[in-house]
Amino acid sequence: MNIVLIGSRGSGKSAVGAALAQLLGRTAVSTDAEIERRVGCTIKNYVEKHGWDAFRDLESDIVHDLATRDDCILDTGGGVVLRQTNVDALRANARVFWLLAPVATLAARIQDDTNRPSLTGAKSFVDELAEVLAARTPLYAAAAHHVIDTAKRNPEAIAAAIAELFQRP
Repeated sequence: MNIVLIGSRGSGKSAVGAALAQLLGRTAVSTDAEIERRVGCTIKNYVEKHGWDAFRDLESDIVHDLATRDDCILDTGGGVVLRQTNVDALRANARVFWLLAPVATLAARIQDDTNRPSLTGAKSFVDELAEVLAARTPLYAAAAHHVIDTAKRNPEAIAAAIAELFQRP
């Protein structure tokens, strides 16, 4: 059974995934890193060249491939929940953990990252983050088996909390 991490940009999925892999002795796989590996460029460049629909199609292909693995920790892109087929594939062989944090925390964590493409193209960074989080919150909630607040904990503490929940019957 896999552990899947979902949540907004900046929620800590990649850092927590790495800490969790080390803690549990499992392989961590990032869907975003796998996309970049397969296309040979950053997601930002891919989206600029091919658009969001093409990116979401590629993301779905990769999610469906990775969901068939076992004993992995999958950290997903923030928009993976936009397609129910992705959620269904991930939940088929995993426990899904939604890493949650308030907009101010998310913004502080990712404000200097220039490799993230704009999701709306028309709003300020913080306004875009708030709008996207508000729209996706019901999707994250519906997809998750567990919700983990990441606002005031480091990746290792979050990983320990996830490991404890995962190992419960």
